[in-house]
Amino acid sequence: MGIEPGRLQFSWISSAESTKFVTVAAQVTEAVRALGPNTRFIKPLAEVA
Repeated sequence: MGIEPGRLQFSWISSAESTKFVTVAAQVTEAVRALGPNTRFIKPLAEVA
């Protein structure tokens, strides 16, 4: 599909594990921000003639 490694992550978290959710969400956010902007799915601007 073309998604960069690190931009898609899965984790099993029970509804009773709110603190684990907060931790995992922070880790994923930090990892994706470290990758920088996603450049694979940006539409090129139409050239003006």
